[in-house]
Amino acid sequence: MRKRILITGGAGFLGSHLCEKLLAEGHEVICVDNCFTGSKQNIRSLLDNPYFEFIRHDITFPLYVEVDQIYNLACPASPVHYQFDPVQTTKTSVHGAINMLGLAKRVKAKILQASTSEIYGDPEVHPQTESYWGRVNPIGIRACYDEGKRCAETLFFDYHRQHRLRIKVARIFNTYGPRMRPDDGRVISNFIVQALKNEPLTLYGDGSQTRSFCYVDDMIEALTLLMDSPDEFTGPVNLGNPGEFTIQELAVMIIDMTGSNSKIEFRPLPGDDPMQRKPDIALAGEKLSWQPSIPLKDGLKTTIDYFEKVISNGVCELSVFRDR
Repeated sequence: MRKRILITGGAGFLGSHLCEKLLAEGHEVICVDNCFTGSKQNIRSLLDNPYFEFIRHDITFPLYVEVDQIYNLACPASPVHYQFDPVQTTKTSVHGAINMLGLAKRVKAKILQASTSEIYGDPEVHPQTESYWGRVNPIGIRACYDEGKRCAETLFFDYHRQHRLRIKVARIFNTYGPRMRPDDGRVISNFIVQALKNEPLTLYGDGSQTRSFCYVDDMIEALTLLMDSPDEFTGPVNLGNPGEFTIQELAVMIIDMTGSNSKIEFRPLPGDDPMQRKPDIALAGEKLSWQPSIPLKDGLKTTIDYFEKVISNGVCELSVFRDR
């Protein structure tokens, strides 16, 4: 049955892939984005689809539409962008959640919150399970994102308990793939762009910190499975690839795969940067029958091919205001 689905942050990296998948499944999609980090270029191929609608809007202000489902993905997700205007980042997570929850309550829609592994902070538990409450610095430079997302989860569960709202909460771990911004400051996009330009790969800290990387197609499948799961399963649920790599291993892998002449340049570790990040995805396996299937090297190859085209088109140096 065709549903009318709202995706906030729909012109962003994850959102644009989600728009494509839901349209391919026969649904009607309303894409909402203020284009701070998203771009109309990401959804350009969808604009002529009669079942697709783009609305330029900031979800810190109310929105009035009639929909069956809401995917709330809107929020800058990389440190460079969420620290650019930390007050606005917090407002997007908190005011945005309140506005989308209010909309869901009014139209009786099911709503999914794109939360984050950052709610675990610099964890003392490894790998991270959903039962772990986290270790977050509430006044640090990353708190606008970490605490904003934690507050959004609080609001989702309070709306669920108080108003019987149908909610889903996904804790998304590092995700990568085509349509990442070259300037977003995340490690995979940084390393690939630097390697393709034969520039030094800037590695913060000693490179022993670990991350787990999930390819975008696997993540989009997980999000849709979560939305369509029985209402009694609310989450939160970890979504990510449990394969764990040190940052130095990732740098060496990307230099090798790109055939780059780049060297590794070590720089001081930023404040509150977590030393370990690995999801325990047992709950996702049990409740969603999901596990990622795309190995890191396969996903990196596709992502490298994408960035080669971006660089050859001369659009590698981007402004955070490019679509404003």
